[in-house]
Amino acid sequence: MNTTAHVAIEAQDEASVAIEDAPRRPRGFVFWVVRYLPAEIAGTAAMIVAGLTVTFWTDHPAPIAIAALVGEIIGFYAVLAISVGLEQSRLGVSGRRLISRTFLLLVAEFGAAEILDTLLIRPAALVVGVWLLRDPVWGLLAGKIVADVVFYAIAAGAFTITDKSGLRRRAARESAA
Repeated sequence: MNTTAHVAIEAQDEASVAIEDAPRRPRGFVFWVVRYLPAEIAGTAAMIVAGLTVTFWTDHPAPIAIAALVGEIIGFYAVLAISVGLEQSRLGVSGRRLISRTFLLLVAEFGAAEILDTLLIRPAALVVGVWLLRDPVWGLLAGKIVADVVFYAIAAGAFTITDKSGLRRRAARESAA
């Protein structure tokens, strides 16, 4: 074996060991709060602003809930796209590949939860919250809490699968090869 090939194989082996030996992120309550709280704050603020804006035209719970849902989705995913993009850029991903990996990881982590949440759980919870509590702010917040419990049960499971499968770290392994 020539020296260049031997050095390349050693470098690849060292990179593989470094990836495998990298400290695992803590998975306790603090991890989930740090991961999702900024997106939740942005999503909640956008939800309230969008929902209250619609109250200038109507007091019907359905349009208020729909506007709130759209606002929350925009606020929530804007922050998470930045967060996942930064996570991937630290692994050496850049350019178009960064955008595509960020999108792929968001879909892998939130796709199933988002479909169920957006099409069924969250609209129903927001409408019922606004209808029962009559105050749009409290109704939206109550509906959001109920919907978030189901959403995070699914999304946290999906995140764990993408992390344990190596999908989140694959970029580092690919660039080491």
